[in-house]
Amino acid sequence: MTPLDDSKQEEIIKILKNIDSKMNDFSEILQKFGLDIITQFGKTTHNIRILIDKIDGLDKATIKIKGLTPQLTKIIDNQDILESEIELIKSLVQRSNVMSKNETKSEEIERDQSITKKKELIVNQFNDLTDKLNKIDNLQLIIRNLETIKHEIFESLGGHKIPYEISQIINKLNNEKDLTDDIKDYLSEKIVFWINRL
Repeated sequence: MTPLDDSKQEEIIKILKNIDSKMNDFSEILQKFGLDIITQFGKTTHNIRILIDKIDGLDKATIKIKGLTPQLTKIIDNQDILESEIELIKSLVQRSNVMSKNETKSEEIERDQSITKKKELIVNQFNDLTDKLNKIDNLQLIIRNLETIKHEIFESLGGHKIPYEISQIINKLNNEKDLTDDIKDYLSEKIVFWINRL
């Protein structure tokens, strides 16, 4: 083998230096690319953790809201009862005002006869409702009949506990879907009880 002359050696050295420089540049590009990938991966991981924390918080809030549902139901039921009691108090106040201004002994006698007739009318309405309970399964019709009897007692007898009890039962019936045999039996027993208290 003949030794290379100086010009060829210099050319080969330049080529090798050029290759070495390009390799260094390529190595820097790879390092930068790797660092960018690691940075992006870190950011993505951080965002995923934030999302997981938010989902956990949403789950806890949902559980708390579900836990409040029974309390909200009680508040709504109590509101209905309070409205019924306020209606009863209004009726009592109106009756007492009218009676204190206009009542005489003869009016008391007429009133007693009138109350007796009204009580008989209410008893007849209760008996009709008992017959309907034995013949039909329409829950809404029964509720309407109870509403009618409740107002009749308000108008006829003034302050009485029966309208309040009827209001409570109507509130319970509004949460029912069907007029079951158990409900019919319960209402029949209550009707007998109410008739005896008139």
